[in-house]
Amino acid sequence: MENTIVALATPTGRSGIGVIRLSGANSLEIVRTLVRDKNFSPTPRTALLQKIYDLETPDVLDEAIITYFQAPRSFTGEDLIEISCHGSPVILRQIIDLCLRLNARMAEAGEFSLRALANGRMNLSQAEAIRDLIDAQTVAVARQSIRQMRGELSNQLQPLKDALLNVIVILESSLEFVEDDLPDFQAEKIKSDLQVIVETLDKTASTFQAGKLLREGLRVALVGRPNVGKSSLFNALLGAERAIVTEIAGTTRDQIHEKFTINNIPISLIDTAGLRETSDVIEGIGIERSKRAMVDADLVIVLIDGSENLTDEDKKIIAQVDGLSHLFAINKSDLSRDKVKDINNSKTLRVSAKTGFGLSELKKAIVQPFASQEIENKGFLITDSRHFDLLLRAKLEIESSSSLIDNKISEEIILIGLHNALRYLGEVTGETTTEEMLARIFSTFCIGK
Repeated sequence: MENTIVALATPTGRSGIGVIRLSGANSLEIVRTLVRDKNFSPTPRTALLQKIYDLETPDVLDEAIITYFQAPRSFTGEDLIEISCHGSPVILRQIIDLCLRLNARMAEAGEFSLRALANGRMNLSQAEAIRDLIDAQTVAVARQSIRQMRGELSNQLQPLKDALLNVIVILESSLEFVEDDLPDFQAEKIKSDLQVIVETLDKTASTFQAGKLLREGLRVALVGRPNVGKSSLFNALLGAERAIVTEIAGTTRDQIHEKFTINNIPISLIDTAGLRETSDVIEGIGIERSKRAMVDADLVIVLIDGSENLTDEDKKIIAQVDGLSHLFAINKSDLSRDKVKDINNSKTLRVSAKTGFGLSELKKAIVQPFASQEIENKGFLITDSRHFDLLLRAKLEIESSSSLIDNKISEEIILIGLHNALRYLGEVTGETTTEEMLARIFSTFCIGK
């Protein structure tokens, strides 16, 4: 990692300010060339206003704020410089191109964070928390990411790793220096210690369902026959005129996706084409996509026109959602004639996409089957499926090794599972993670981070 990398750290496009990052041993030399001052030696962590020059002409490209972070007290643990200039894409591209001509290279996705990991500035779970914080869709997810970034997950796992290591040391010593089997009292003590570790791992892993809900949210599909008000309800839930609404049946030919939040849970709402028999090829494709959306969704909302009796098309749709997580919404409840009663003893709500009647109750009903006590308590949650999988693997290995103790199996065999468990816990924080896995994880990061 001796080479110097450069990347835009702010989003592409026009903005008031754009930030370019340099990290590596030659960062300061590159900036000295850009500002045409061979003696430029900024005080670390002090912002300085400097002119940025073209390499071949006397032209000033921009005036920028330059901040120098000296190794090892920087984000990456290397010399790092941030150039804050005007956020014109032309200016930003010119400055990055100059850095490349001065032997920097473009950073790969997540490479700044990867260097921070390699230089001991953070562990892997903290680096992943940075990615999750950038991608956070709700305040709750952002708070969870900050807690993980500050090392809360690492702090929870360290005592477990220490306790597991203590057991390993005892068994390793017994294997090396004691010819007889472990005394019963010592075997019981080891089993007791392992049981505590297992229970703690289980408690930590059990928060994943709530954490996954906060991070990934729910896919909710609005389905129904044409002209029951799906697009109107879609717009009402979003609070914006996103879908086209007309009196013409079959206006929506394809899916429309939008995101909003309910009680800090991200919702991906899908407005689908009306389900009916049709000879229109394009509408038929939309209907097939609607059927796939129903199967893929976490929750299906079947919308029914309450001002009319149930039609054969309604009944077909009701039959299709049997076995899927669903609820029924009876629309047009602002009209006095309500001809549809509760359906199949299922969850049935009355709403009006026109007046907003029943929307609050509908929103509560969307998240109610999925929300859990952990979210309400706002404790630390496991939000990453990789972490969840590793915690479960570690737990299973420890349980397997513990069961071998009762059968008087050799310490050498018992240790295999315990060493595997320790390795899995180490993978959470990156202590035992392979380069291939690191490359896969950091490929999900944005370029400037």
